[in-house]
Amino acid sequence: MNQAVNTEWMDLAAGRGGLAAGLIVAGVVIVAVLIGAFWLGARVRRNESRPPTPEEQPKLPEGGPVREVREHREADEMPRSDTRLTPHELPGHGNSPTRTGSSQERPRWDEGGSGGFGSGGPGRS
Repeated sequence: MNQAVNTEWMDLAAGRGGLAAGLIVAGVVIVAVLIGAFWLGARVRRNESRPPTPEEQPKLPEGGPVREVREHREADEMPRSDTRLTPHELPGHGNSPTRTGSSQERPRWDEGGSGGFGSGGPGRS
């Protein structure tokens, strides 16, 4: 009976030994893949262009940084025509379809105005 117990332990030990060997092989494969990835990354980096030097960096314009311009724009009027116009026949093709507005005053809400569509207010009269 003692012989049967020893055989079972040996079978279990042999099974665990195979599992341990498999884990070791998997670990070696993972380490090899990581080393290969670092090697490939270094090789790609060597082939890239070098970063610009401080002298090659962009410089500010003479007048300093460019500032934002706030202005109200008005849309160009659509031309009246009896025939259908194609996009390249419209004025302003290739240019901005707007122009500087005649009034540069910011629009404000009128007292008693609705404030927004569907807000439930009385709206404009």
